[in-house]
Amino acid sequence: MLEVEWGKSGCKPQVESAVLGYNNTDVLGLQTFLRDKFAVWASNRSCVKEIWNNLKDLVYERMEHFVPRKILRKNLDPDYYNKEIKRLKSKVRKAYNRRKLGVHYVEELKQISKQLLAKKSAQGAFLKSILSKEG
Repeated sequence: MLEVEWGKSGCKPQVESAVLGYNNTDVLGLQTFLRDKFAVWASNRSCVKEIWNNLKDLVYERMEHFVPRKILRKNLDPDYYNKEIKRLKSKVRKAYNRRKLGVHYVEELKQISKQLLAKKSAQGAFLKSILSKEG
């Protein structure tokens, strides 16, 4: 995983990871390229081990060209979220995943989501009032 440095800005560093999109690979382009190169290696009368090592090196090198990458970033909670809001966020995620199991879970999701929104707005209003008092 890669870690991005944010310097002295006061922000938390984000954790990023690159994921290969194998399902979006240009398979025909990769196959054609490898067929052309393999014919050259086979005519060189190299041993099987050399051909294998060259093939591996070329495949890894060409993966950067034919296989797209996607960077995933982890969303971190802001520092001002308290334990209760983080706990409610976790409950909302669990209820969201169970919502397909029945109407009861959909109602639970709506109820917990309303609680979470109320807590977030109350905390936001509280923080705004403190900041406005300080200047």
